[in-house]
Amino acid sequence: MDKHVEFMRLAIEEAKKAEEIGEVPIGAIIVDSQSGEIISRGYNQPIKSHDPTAHAEVIALRSAAQALENYRLKPELCLYVTLEPCTMCAGAISFARIKTIVFGAVDKKGGAVENGVKFFSSPQCHHRPEIIGGILENECSELLKSFFAKKRK
Repeated sequence: MDKHVEFMRLAIEEAKKAEEIGEVPIGAIIVDSQSGEIISRGYNQPIKSHDPTAHAEVIALRSAAQALENYRLKPELCLYVTLEPCTMCAGAISFARIKTIVFGAVDKKGGAVENGVKFFSSPQCHHRPEIIGGILENECSELLKSFFAKKRK
């Protein structure tokens, strides 16, 4: 479990980059689970980029696809993300053929992995990754709670 904690901490660092520019603090990294090499990083940027699809996961997936020069990513890749992916991101993760998703905080409202539509349980899902939730959940949740508390002031 230590490797998951280490990589989630890096995803949290990405989330903090989003927060610095006024975006919802969600971060992601994609790691080769065999070598431990970080393939790509991403953080939320829909406001800055004027792009509703610019979620942390999508940014990381796009970057990984460019780095690997393939829209279907290597089968040993693991996506670490600070918040349970939404339906859009779950779909992109499935099409990219990510092996494992490790997420921090649960998203009861917008999540689509363990909550909501439970995308990967759908018979229409093309690829079902291994899912590990709750890694550094308190830290990931607190980052979001703190961000929204400041917004409400």
